[in-house]
Amino acid sequence: MVRVAVLAASGYIGGELLRLLLQHPQAEISVATSRKYAGEYVFKVHPNLRGITDLKFSALDASKLTDSVDVVFAALPHGESVKVVPQLADAGLKVIDLSADFRLSDKGQYPAWYAYEHPRADLLEKFVFSVPEINRDQVKGARLVSSPGCMAITTILALAPLLKEKSLGIDRDHIVVDAKIGSSGAGGKPSLSTHYSERYNVVRPYKPAGHRHSAEIEQVLAAMAGEKVKVSMSAHAVNMVRGILSTSHLFTSNPVKPIDIWKAYRSMYSDSFFIRLVRDKQGPFRLPDPKLVIGSNFCDVGFEIEERTGRIVTLSATDNLIKGAAGNAVQSMNLMLGLDEKTGLAMAPLHPV
Repeated sequence: MVRVAVLAASGYIGGELLRLLLQHPQAEISVATSRKYAGEYVFKVHPNLRGITDLKFSALDASKLTDSVDVVFAALPHGESVKVVPQLADAGLKVIDLSADFRLSDKGQYPAWYAYEHPRADLLEKFVFSVPEINRDQVKGARLVSSPGCMAITTILALAPLLKEKSLGIDRDHIVVDAKIGSSGAGGKPSLSTHYSERYNVVRPYKPAGHRHSAEIEQVLAAMAGEKVKVSMSAHAVNMVRGILSTSHLFTSNPVKPIDIWKAYRSMYSDSFFIRLVRDKQGPFRLPDPKLVIGSNFCDVGFEIEERTGRIVTLSATDNLIKGAAGNAVQSMNLMLGLDEKTGLAMAPLHPV
């Protein structure tokens, strides 16, 4: 049994980590930290866990984790994780960081995207950016893992196989991503923009240009393509609690048929349980829809081709709190520990929701 700590366990992602790990057959949660709720029962903050656990939140003391846990999930805010994780990494613990603090391998990217010089640039090359469906062999041998942003991984999973397939002739300088995300993506801290009367019934463009997840997407796609790529991403907040739909536009100078796209996806994802290819000719759900992945670690991927303009449209859907965060992190832990990556995660999505 592996002993686990969840840092910042009172947030939405922390709550999902607790929920998944409590039913994981090889994990025991030893520590769940919260600065605000230290001493309180976990179920007082996450009422869905009432009767499941009597665990209490504790204050974060990194020095005490070394002897009490084997794996640390850090769900701390961006800019806060980098203040804690280096101590844990230096102590030899396995760390899965869910913030943006160790996602980019190039230290020069942090001033551009996050407006600070990275204080522990020496650690960046030691972290594996974990998209198991793409780099599971690297994750298997890792001690330090960084889990992608929710919109980043949703987009990457749709685009990576197509960028890898050079015969498609995709224009690598003009990749356009339109991502729509539910309100839980903004976290649990209330603000005017997340207030019910302001947030309900919206399709709100909140970052139409320069979204930070563009850097993560470019990092992975460049590795797939073997050359630099440019991603133009727009993000919208929409009227749902959970879920992401990423619609991406690729342009190609070569004639492309559906069989070419199918081959690219199947070549990369033939052994990936959590990728479901969706392109049906009948029924109400012919292409990926976030409604059909809620509560699961699946990413549904589909596509259409517009021959007239040489455009490939990809669509990918995830639950932003699971495959977009906690689920991918647990999947990464499974690989790091030599377990089947599906362990504790092979549940079907909820329907209807």
